[in-house]
Parts: sequence; structure tokens; C-alpha cells
Amino acid sequence: MNAFDYFFEKTSQLEKPFLVGKETLSFRELYSSSLALAGYLRKEFGQNKNILLLSVNNPFFLKAYFAIIKSGNVCIPLDPNIEKDNLDYISRLTEPVMIFMTRDIEKKIPEGNIKAIFPDTIGSEEFKSSFPEATGTESDEDCAEIIFTSGSTGIPKGVMISHKNLRANTESIITYLKLTENDRMLVVLPFYYCYGLSLLHTHLRVGGSIVLNNSFIFLGSIINNLLEYKCTGFAGVPSHYQILLRKSDNFKTTRFPDLKYVTQAGGKLAPIFIDEFRSSHPEITFIVMYGQTEATARLSYLPPELYEAKKGSMGKGIPGVELRVVNEKGRPIKPGEIGEVIARGDNIMLGYFRDEEGTKNAIRDGWLYTGDLGTVDQDGYIFLTARKKEIIKVGGKRISPKEIEAVILELPEVVDCTIEGIEDQLLGEALKATVVVRGDNGKDMMAERIKEHCAKHLALYKVPQVFEMKEQLVISATGKKIKGKL
Repeated sequence: MNAFDYFFEKTSQLEKPFLVGKETLSFRELYSSSLALAGYLRKEFGQNKNILLLSVNNPFFLKAYFAIIKSGNVCIPLDPNIEKDNLDYISRLTEPVMIFMTRDIEKKIPEGNIKAIFPDTIGSEEFKSSFPEATGTESDEDCAEIIFTSGSTGIPKGVMISHKNLRANTESIITYLKLTENDRMLVVLPFYYCYGLSLLHTHLRVGGSIVLNNSFIFLGSIINNLLEYKCTGFAGVPSHYQILLRKSDNFKTTRFPDLKYVTQAGGKLAPIFIDEFRSSHPEITFIVMYGQTEATARLSYLPPELYEAKKGSMGKGIPGVELRVVNEKGRPIKPGEIGEVIARGDNIMLGYFRDEEGTKNAIRDGWLYTGDLGTVDQDGYIFLTARKKEIIKVGGKRISPKEIEAVILELPEVVDCTIEGIEDQLLGEALKATVVVRGDNGKDMMAERIKEHCAKHLALYKVPQVFEMKEQLVISATGKKIKGKL
């Protein structure tokens, strides 16, 4: 079954609004618009072609996203603020036949003869008249979307998600969260991120509703949206909760009569913040979760009633997902030992796009090797201890140190650079750059120059917050850099 048909199976004719807020969109309107646009895509491009989608969360994104999936083509949602170099790389790799994007980023259209479609394009009567009916069949195993995530080499990796993956993970999340048509989610997570997409999929399937807020920096608007639109749920990464709890004067004292629960994933949130939230809002259920893009979205959750007994745990596998922690020989570890978390289920990705070696390393004998290290207790609850991969998570976004190091090393005065994650109360982890420069350059002046250079070539969240300037590089006898001793 096409994931589109699954999402709309019980809701396609509902006049009830699915999108609530400043912009509204009913289930029926979203279904019919997406279906018509899917017909156009099928007519123009056939099936199994890659199509890029760059937009903030809005009705345009929703219509384009579901149209691409329904048409039997492959949706590649990307951050609209993506660096042009990364966009060009992804475009060369995936060879898209077209791109959906908003006018404000039109200048980023990748090199080559790629057709671009904008919000005003699909809204025109002339364009609408070209919509035939979308027909055709897809296999469960067909790729529905490719979600790009930072790889350990600094090169973006395309995670291929099938129609079956989307259905399986959506069903699991609905089951353990007990979602219904009465649920309304405030969405601050972007839809090019698997966590954000999971909110979209689950609420569409059950006939609930969503409210979009693309301006988390304005904390007052978050509080107002929760109250004004009677939201029953909120989902965030660690930095969202840290900012709400520590940067807002009103969040802890405001009562939210409709808010039933909040969920947290995208990195580990220190228990001190969860305790602070639970103390301020004991009437709101706080649910700790764990997931990966390679698992469509979700792998585990900690039942909230066990939070005190299992504090710090990421829980156990969600329905339909089996989790183990194994040693280097692939055997389950004993409580207290450290091993790698592996997962099996219908939500595990097809593989990495055009990366056979990476796929073989990640998926072995049907198990996804997450690269996360952890231990288990006597009851089988998993506690993460470290990340095997070099990825740093800042505000829930995965960042490759090598990508940033390569940009800084472009400056001729720089001898060496090491990017590392350091503890940060707001972001969970912040980026620190330890830079070795030639002795004839002023350290303060060079730090400012490096910041300016990063700002020109990197997205804002990839620019290091802390700089330490050095003049000496310490290496081992083998010539390898000794980290921490620059």
C-alpha cells in the first residue's frame, strides 16, 4: 500500500481542519490537492524519480510532500537554509527531475536544467487544469523518501525510507502514545527532519490536527499557541525544553489546561531538566524517546510511569521494534557492560542512497547497528553511555565535525582545527573550535576572521560558539593529532 493511501485511509473526506492556526487546511482539501498534484507528477515524470522539496512548514510543503509520495516518486525534503554547496552535492548525487521550493530561496536552484515549481505555480488555474488522475501501483518496498543526514565523513548520507517503513513506524507511535482524533500537536520541528515528519504522519492517520510554528525563538508565541489553539501535545529536542525552562519567564508558571503530554527525542536531555519540567507541570506527562533517521523516526520510549525508577533510560523498543545491546562479537551484553545498540523491525531503512558499503556497515543480518553505545539494567531497560560515531548533536541537529573543520582549514593562516562538542545548558552540546594558527597572526583577530568565514559558508547552527586559539600542534609518534593537547 502506498503510504499516502494509508495516511488518508480513514480521513480523506473529513471537512475537519487538519492544519489549524493562522493558515488552515482541511483533510479533504489536503487530500484532493495532493491527489491532483500527484496526477501531474505521474503524467510528467512517471514513477521512481527523485524530487527535491525545500520549504518551511506550510500548506505548500504538505501538498507537495504528499503528492510526491502518492505519485510513486521519491520525495527528498531538505532544509530550505541548506548551504548551496551541499544542495549542489545532493542534486548531483540524486539527479532530481524537479524541485519544489519557495520563491525566497529561488537563487539556490541547483546547477543543471532542473524544473522548479513554486507555491504560486501550483495555485494558478492554468496549472491546475493540467492535473490528470493519479493512478498506478507501488510495492511496499519501494522507496518513498530520502532523508539526508550528516555522515561521519562530513558528506551527507541519504537514508532511503520505504512505504512500509512509514506505515510501520507510524502505527507503532500511534499505539504507544495512544493518539486519537482529539489530539492536536504544536509542531516546531521542521518536516525535513524525521522527528517532525513523524508528527505529521501520526496525526494525519488518526484524524487529529497540527498547529505550525516556525519561530521557536519567540518563546511568547509558543506559549500563546499552546493556549490559543488548545494544543494537547508538544514535541521537542533537548534545547527546546532547556530554553523554555531557563530562558522563558512565563513557561514554568503558565498553566496549560489542554496540554496532556510532551515528547522529547533528538539527543539526550539531562534528567535535571526533565525533573524541572515535571515539577513545574506535574499534570503534563513527559515522555522520553529515542530514535534515528535510519529507523524512520522512532526506536524506543520510556513509559512515563517508570521515569523515576528508570531515570536516565531511553526505555525499551516501541511496538514492532526489537532492541538489543551487543558486544563486538554480536552477543547480548550483561547488565553493567557496555555495547552497541542494535535494532530490528519493519521501520528500518532500505539503506543509504548509492552507498553500498555504508549500508553493509549499518545493516547486518537484518539488524541496524545504531553506532550508539549503552548498557542495560536487570529489567532490560537501555541506558545510552556514548556515541560511537563522531556526530555532534546541537539542538537536535546532527553535525559532522569534519565538515566544519574543512571550512576553517580553507583559511591559509590556519594550521589545524579540531571541532568537538562541549556541554551546553541550552543546546545540550555546543560546538568548540580549537584552532592552531601561525604564530605571526593575532589570535583575537584570527578568531573573528574565522567566525566571519564560517558564517559565509555554513548554516548558522554549524558555526562554533567557542573558539580556543593555539600556536602549537601536538602529534603522536605515528603523526596523529593528539586531541585535547593542541
